[in-house]
Amino acid sequence: MEYLQGTYRVVKIRPGCMCDFTIECPEIAALSKAGQFVHIRVPGFTLRRPISICEVDKQAGTIRILFDIRGEGTKVLANTKEGELLDVMGPLGNGFELLDPSKKAVVVGGGIGVPPMLETAKSYGENATAILGFRSEDKIVLTDDFTAQKNRVMLCTDDGSAGHHGLVTDLLKVRMEEEKPDIVYACGPKIMLKFVAKMCEEYGVRCQVSLEERMACGVGACLGCATPIKADDGSITYLHVCKNGPVFEAERVVFDE
Repeated sequence: MEYLQGTYRVVKIRPGCMCDFTIECPEIAALSKAGQFVHIRVPGFTLRRPISICEVDKQAGTIRILFDIRGEGTKVLANTKEGELLDVMGPLGNGFELLDPSKKAVVVGGGIGVPPMLETAKSYGENATAILGFRSEDKIVLTDDFTAQKNRVMLCTDDGSAGHHGLVTDLLKVRMEEEKPDIVYACGPKIMLKFVAKMCEEYGVRCQVSLEERMACGVGACLGCATPIKADDGSITYLHVCKNGPVFEAERVVFDE
């Protein structure tokens, strides 16, 4: 796994319900793929914060990240100003396998799992459908960005304040019935991934999921993010989400342990 670590400048911060940073890091951007993440050092904290890469602009030499304030560390990180420097390690992990752009793809994102879906859907253009789920209308992000790259957007909210009132799997079923895609990519809460994977199995569609686990080192040196995965012989092994993932073939993930 090839990754870099250095100090890079935050060149743009967009307003919104999530913290939205664009970081100028040409070396990291050149290596970055959809579904990978970066590990950011926060002053005063021992452990870095893992954050998914939302978008990559290799020509501009930038990556874009979106994150929620989940604790004291991300609260400090959220106070970063444009022009300030961040200590960034990345890109880390194995990303999604992108097929030929002519193939039909569906990306499914739930909440904080939505950002990495943007870069994943980008190469497919109008051949990608983005099914995006949020708690409520005021939590919605990136829908305009998906539309700008010609992806079809299907939106749902838990409370019905925008789009479909219900689950992302409701909309995935609608999409499956319309036209079976070649592949489904998903990132979000584990219970969401479980039911997306189950539906893809029922319809015979390949599915890759990005798992969210607490990480310490980010490079597979500790055991903080070990997760049960089915081996080729059907036995259960434990792999690191940070190093072996975060993306796995859905059929190999043990969701019920």
